Parts: sequence; C-alpha cells; structure tokens
Amino acid sequence: MSTIPSLPAWKLPDVREGYPAPDDLLEKRRMAGGDAPVPSELVRDIAGVRCLVVAAENPTRRMLYFHGGGYRMGSPVAWVPYATQLARAMEAEVILPFYRLAPEHPFPAALHDAVTVYRELAGEGQVLLGGDSAGGGLAAALSIAASRIGAPPAGTVLVSPMLDFGASDETYDLNGGRDQLFSRQAVEDCAALYLQGHSPEDPLVSPLYVEPQDFPPALILIGGDEVLLGEAIAFARKLAMADRRVTLHVAPGVGHVWPMMAPGTQEADDAIAAVATFAAACLP
Repeated sequence: MSTIPSLPAWKLPDVREGYPAPDDLLEKRRMAGGDAPVPSELVRDIAGVRCLVVAAENPTRRMLYFHGGGYRMGSPVAWVPYATQLARAMEAEVILPFYRLAPEHPFPAALHDAVTVYRELAGEGQVLLGGDSAGGGLAAALSIAASRIGAPPAGTVLVSPMLDFGASDETYDLNGGRDQLFSRQAVEDCAALYLQGHSPEDPLVSPLYVEPQDFPPALILIGGDEVLLGEAIAFARKLAMADRRVTLHVAPGVGHVWPMMAPGTQEADDAIAAVATFAAACLP
C-alpha cells in the first residue's frame, strides 16, 4: 500500500478568493448541463470532495478522471455515459470529482481538490489519471505535483488536453476554421477566469512547461482538426526527447474530445481501445 505525504508536503500555492461568475457564464453552465440532476446512487464523498463513481462489473483498476469545461464550467454528470464506456473498456472504477470552478475559485483550488482525492485513492493502491480538455490539463498538473513528491500515478491519459495557456502554437491558426469547439479566444477567456494574475508559464497550469522527469507514462489523444494539436505534439515530443514513456494517438479528421462528443464512431472506438490498452500496460 502506498504511503502518500500529507497535504503540506505537496507545496501547492495557497487557495485564493475569486469573484462571482458573470450571468453569461452561469447561463453557459446551465446550457452545458451544470444543473442536471445528480444520480445519487453514483455519489461518493472522497476525503471531503464530492465525486461520481462508475465502474465495470468486476473492476481491477482505478482511474481518477477530470471533466473538461475550461476550468469554468462542466459537471461530472454529463460525463457519466463516456466514463461508463471507459470503465468497461479498462475493467476499471472511474472516479469523477466535482472540482471547484473559476472565477469563484481560481487556480489552485481545482488542483487542491484533485490532490485531495488522489491522496486518498493512492493510499489504497495505484491509480491512473485521466482528463479531457481543461480536465486533461488538470490531470497533467496533478501528475506533475504527484511525481515531484515521489508518488506518481501509474499512468496519465490526456484527451484533447489544454497544455499551454499561452496558446502560441501555429495550429491555433491552421486549424481555427475546422475546430468547432475550441479557439485561441477560448483559451484567453479561460486564462482570465482561472489564472487571475497567476503566471501562465507555471507547469501546474500549463504543463507544456514541465521538466520532463516530473511526468509519468502518458497517453496523449488528439484530433487532427483541433487547434490544440500542435501543443499536444510538442508535449509528446518533449517527453520522448527526455526518454519518457509516451504514446501519441492522432485521430485524423476529428475535433475536440471526439471520444465523448462522437460516441459510436470508429474514431471514438479506436480512442477508447487505445486507453484500454494503455491502462492494461500500466496496471496489468
């Protein structure tokens, strides 16, 4: 059984006060299912953080998975069908935390919630991490924080991850006309709400800036039509050049978080199969 250091040993920045969400963001949250009924049978309190838990019939693995939404919206409820697919494919239990959202709770509140749940789970055995979009960035940030204190996850799955708040890669322009769900402006909006003055070059918000030795085995999945394609490739290359274990899965002709947004397609099925293969390799 793992021994995980107490929270102060993680040396995270202190939680800061934010400000109320504007009305337009509250409406976006509602439209994105933020007020959908929470299935009570899936709710579990883990170290004081409310989570949803879905599982295969006889799970042999655990994945802690973070939903997307630009750190400012989204709810695990909307991710339940997708997480259920992942759980079955991986023969796993998938835990989806209700982490705190910006601007009410700017960085590092979401990371504190992630660490709190991870510390509890990792004390019971090895854990895989995963996430999509901003949740992919959060999973990567947690992987960095955990590796720095000698308690890395078994592996990390990043689906269409947000890895650079600088939004500097050329694919923001090259794929801007094809990506229907994401853009440079979206990253800038997320940065204003989530960072609130914090440096965008901190690896705990922009994992692209990490020192590669701080990262566990990784599977990165990205669509060929995404504006995030370039930074996903750059991150995979950075890990590979540092002799880290990394697999890059590029699905041509698909957009942001396609395994969830386009279920049942060949591309989505291939992505979920890749996650299952990676999970089996990390946790035989």
